[in-house]
Amino acid sequence: MAIDSGVLQGAPTPRLAQITPEMAEILLSRAVVNRRLDWGQVDFLADSIIRGEWQLTHQGIALDGPLETGCLLDGQHRLNAIIKACVPVWIYVFEGLPRTAFPVLDTGKRRSGVDTLSSTGEKYLPLLHSTIRHVLLFKNMPDSSWSGNGSRIANGRILAAYNEDSDMYREAVAMGRDVSKHVFASQTGVAVGYFVTTEAAPAVKVDSWIVGLASGANLEIGDPRLALIKVPHMKKRGIKRRYTMREQVAIYIKAWNAWVQEEKVENLRFKKTESMPIPVEVKFDR
Repeated sequence: MAIDSGVLQGAPTPRLAQITPEMAEILLSRAVVNRRLDWGQVDFLADSIIRGEWQLTHQGIALDGPLETGCLLDGQHRLNAIIKACVPVWIYVFEGLPRTAFPVLDTGKRRSGVDTLSSTGEKYLPLLHSTIRHVLLFKNMPDSSWSGNGSRIANGRILAAYNEDSDMYREAVAMGRDVSKHVFASQTGVAVGYFVTTEAAPAVKVDSWIVGLASGANLEIGDPRLALIKVPHMKKRGIKRRYTMREQVAIYIKAWNAWVQEEKVENLRFKKTESMPIPVEVKFDR
């Protein structure tokens, strides 16, 4: 297949530039149209810059002329994120984009976290993505809300976490699919609970924990596994009860901690005002 690598007349010219917060303000002052900003997206990008996770890609900003004088056609969110982060970043600037192109900018489908994980060849990608995302939320913001713009996790962080602990995530997903059939929590809730507890206590033999939850056979009153099985599912006294993901994980951890420490518990609850429980650490055989 022949590829024509010539220069298209009137095509915008890409230029790599380091955009400072001050330069970002100047470019924003030259915006052709001030689109409605998604401040959640701005916060998300700014946090990525601050954490050092910003990566140079083909996506940048577009001007109808040169960087020094051109009017901004695309890139408001990136520029506002640079200002908020107060950190200069390298970015591609496309100079000389015709203003007639403005209506078709940013109309493509955004790549999802599930799309990012598709290259791993794993099964159950939505569950895997949800599990990794909530494990990261547990580790980085255990006592904050796990929903809304503040809880977004960059696709790069999701993939990096998977690559670091792929075997553990694969096992957690399998446990989430199996054990959630027997307890109140969702597949993700169980998978996250399983991951963070077994990560903290690798020396604990989990077979009897899983078998007890799956069968419920011969469990005495006070056994934390029985208490976890008895947590109401969706309805309690005729009233629909939905547990947030944070509540599901917290209750799972409470049951696990009691079981590892051989404590008796009959009822498991978690108030929204409580701090997230920390899984018991067991690094060596006791």
